[in-house]
Amino acid sequence: MLTNETVNKLNSMKLFGMAKAYEELQRTAKASELTADEAIGMLVDCEHTYRDGRATDGRISRAKLREKALVEDINWRHPRGLDKSSFKPLMTCDWIRRHQNLILVGPTGIGKTWLACALAQRACSDGLTARFFRIPRLFGLLNMARADGSYEKLMRNLTRTDLLIFDDWGQTLDEQERRDFREIIEDRFDRGAVIITSQLPVDRWHEVIGDPTIADAIVDRIVDRIVNRAHRVALTGPTMRAQKDSAQATND
Repeated sequence: MLTNETVNKLNSMKLFGMAKAYEELQRTAKASELTADEAIGMLVDCEHTYRDGRATDGRISRAKLREKALVEDINWRHPRGLDKSSFKPLMTCDWIRRHQNLILVGPTGIGKTWLACALAQRACSDGLTARFFRIPRLFGLLNMARADGSYEKLMRNLTRTDLLIFDDWGQTLDEQERRDFREIIEDRFDRGAVIITSQLPVDRWHEVIGDPTIADAIVDRIVDRIVNRAHRVALTGPTMRAQKDSAQATND
C-alpha cells in the first residue's frame, strides 16, 4: 500500500521517471541493498534520464525531419564517395556549435537528405534544435506567414534554431524568394548552422537565382555567408535506391 501511495504521489508531481524506477526497485527487492544516498541518487538519475529523453523526443518532433535516420546506420560500403574519415567529425556536432555549414551535393537518390536528417537527429540528441525544410515548402510557409501576420515570428524562430536544413536547393527563385532567402542567411550569420542539399554543384548556383541583373550580388552574399564557411560533401555513383531495389529483387 505504501508503495502505491508513493508512486501515486510521484506521478501527481509529474516525476514519472522516478515513479517508474521506484516501482522497479520495489519489485526487484533491491531497495534493502542500497543506502539512502544510493537509493535517492538512483531515483534522481532515472528522473533525469527520463526528462532528457522526453526533451530529445520533443526536439526531434519539432524538427519535422523527412527521414528517420541515425548516423549509426550510415552505409559506408556504398560506392558514392562518402569518406568516413572526413564525415565522422561532422557527427560530433561541433561544427553546428561553431555556426558552420554543410553542403551535400549529388544526384537524386544518393542519400543526401537521409544524411542531413541523420546529422539533425544527432544534433537533437545532443541538445541542439533543428528544423527541416524542402525549399518549395519553405517559401510557401513564408508566403502564408506574411499573409496571416506571423512572418516576423517565423523569421525569429528560424534565426534561433541551431540547425536549419534546406533540402533540394535548385529551383529558380522569384524576387520575393530571393529577398526572403537572403534575409534568412543574413540573420543567421554567426548564430546558427545550415545544411543545404542540392543536385547542383556550387558553381552552378547562379543559375537558380533567376534574375541575372542581381544574381551576382545575392550569390556573392550566399558564398560569403554559407559556402566559404561550409564543409562540402560531393556524392557520386549509383543511387541508394537502385541498391535497395536490387536487394529487394534478390530477396524476392
